[in-house]
Amino acid sequence: MTPHTRIHLIRHGQVAGYTQPRYNGQADVALTDYGVGQYHQLKKRLAETGISACYTSDLSRCTTGAGIICREFGIEPVARPELRELNIGVWEGLTWQEIQENWPDGWQARLADLVNYRVPGGENLLDLGARVMPVINEIVERHKGQNVLVVAHGGVNRIILLNAIGAPLAGLFNIEQAYGCLNIIDYYADDRATVKLLNG
Repeated sequence: MTPHTRIHLIRHGQVAGYTQPRYNGQADVALTDYGVGQYHQLKKRLAETGISACYTSDLSRCTTGAGIICREFGIEPVARPELRELNIGVWEGLTWQEIQENWPDGWQARLADLVNYRVPGGENLLDLGARVMPVINEIVERHKGQNVLVVAHGGVNRIILLNAIGAPLAGLFNIEQAYGCLNIIDYYADDRATVKLLNG
């Protein structure tokens, strides 16, 4: 079997305001008690995986969980701002309903061109991919043959998963990423990647 690097990629736990669909973007939103509990469940689930390194978005909804899980392994999480969620510009913190009411043309323009449309003051998916994927490639290169934990966000995780299966960015919302979910991706020396678990 070809040696591979396994990335255990998780989305942060449930956050405040979760009952209404909204774009939190890079705002530092607090975890709910349930969201913290999700990390404790993940800690148990990952206990036998032999994780040797952890990289996390530097937003607290991710760093809190990385700390909870990494204590199990006696390792220190490395915070990487490049793993932050998509910068959604002037829409940050707003519910989908508020955006549709106040920016109906922008909302439709983004739906029509998810990959290239850039919310004023924010990023598009090409920007996000260009920010996230070099860090993932660096992690895979640095930790050959190891199990690595990455704690990130719904949009970031979808970018990584689409890249792994060679799918276009336009398919972003064809992949579900529930709060506290686990994905497993194996990266091989010949640049192949296999998604072993999705939204677990």
